[in-house]
Amino acid sequence: MANFSKSNAPRFSVEVYQNAYLPEGGREVNAIVTVTSTGGGTTGGVPPVAAPADARVPGRGPDAAVVLMVDCSGSMDYPPTKMRNARDATAAAIETLRDGTRFAVVAGTHVAKDVYPGNGRLATADAQTKAQAKEALRRLGAGGGTAIGTWLRLADRLLGAADVDIRHGILLTDGRNEHESPEDLRAALDACAGRFTCDTRGVGTDWEVKEVTAVASALLGTADIVADPAGLAADFTRMMENAMGKEVADVALRLWTPVGVEIVFVKQVAPTVAELTGRRTEAGPRAGDYPTGSWGDESRDYHVCVRVPEAGIGQEMLAARVSLILPAPTGGGAPQTLSQGLVRAVWTDDMAASTSIDPQVAHYTGQAELAQVIQQGLDARKSGDIDGATAKLGRAVQLASASGNADTAKLLSKVVDVVDAATGTVRLKARVAEADEMTLETRSTKTVRVKK
Repeated sequence: MANFSKSNAPRFSVEVYQNAYLPEGGREVNAIVTVTSTGGGTTGGVPPVAAPADARVPGRGPDAAVVLMVDCSGSMDYPPTKMRNARDATAAAIETLRDGTRFAVVAGTHVAKDVYPGNGRLATADAQTKAQAKEALRRLGAGGGTAIGTWLRLADRLLGAADVDIRHGILLTDGRNEHESPEDLRAALDACAGRFTCDTRGVGTDWEVKEVTAVASALLGTADIVADPAGLAADFTRMMENAMGKEVADVALRLWTPVGVEIVFVKQVAPTVAELTGRRTEAGPRAGDYPTGSWGDESRDYHVCVRVPEAGIGQEMLAARVSLILPAPTGGGAPQTLSQGLVRAVWTDDMAASTSIDPQVAHYTGQAELAQVIQQGLDARKSGDIDGATAKLGRAVQLASASGNADTAKLLSKVVDVVDAATGTVRLKARVAEADEMTLETRSTKTVRVKK
């Protein structure tokens, strides 16, 4: 395990959990890679023992820019309190901005309009600009359609003009993306991916979960439902506090593999499940980078699975080297290795050694399956496949119970009646509140950490 540290940034560490032992003929190697950053100084992490004189003032943080995208389509007027709650929530988020942060507010309909500060610019947060932005929010009304891709493209233009370390978006919608094609939204996401991160929120129950979660997934942010608009202000405040806690952007997980080793998959497994395999960019001979977005004081887990060539009993090899990489600065220079860890393979005829599964790998394999069977179960329920839905959601209850994922178990209990959690015996509820079903679907990828 290696560490990276400098006075004004978090310190990164990498830990690898695996059973390195394979039986004769065994080829698949699984490892959980835990990445932790501490000591950034903005989100309550572990501070350096003795801060040097030139260390950043706690709370100041790096240069950051944030664009808040507020749905102003006609449906935001039903009920009228929804638009008011959205304005209040955006105002609360603006109040949470750290002074010096660049920011803008975009009103989203079938077109996108930067309503503050306007003219394609970003404002710099201070008491005066925050007050002006809140005044601009008061003038927002509802009317028009929904074309989320146009909102994201405007946010990208605004954020792209800022010379800052951290670029972040917050997007609120209450409806389906009906005024552009799915292809237009996908093209916008492809254009924005890697340029800024974005948290998404669906308010009420008239929006499409897969659309909102797809935006967050593509832009490495969080997605959630705020079923009751009255909860928006508290949620937006928390979201902005988290954004203000980010210290380092564009960190990549780099996987180097020896000749003959194939990568089966790479996925984030905590705090949420996110597939990264298809997002690889080549980084030199036998190396590829997988995006992880921005970091503050936090810890995340990644599941790496590789296929190694066959080898004889007693042989050992390096299966993969995992590194955390900070890209080269814009003005030139080399990428920086923040930390790294090794994944090994050792062939043995000891049956006990080669058949045991590392507890971390077992736990997160179950959590990834839990996310998958919830999605499959809800899709089956929507299509009228009662038997399929019962089987999948029953398996979900069993996995949630076995892994101690109490939050997901509680959400599942609003969709099914649990007869026996240990065996996954359930009955589908005859009536399910739409908000409960959407909450389960939106939060299905949230995982619990394994107890180390």
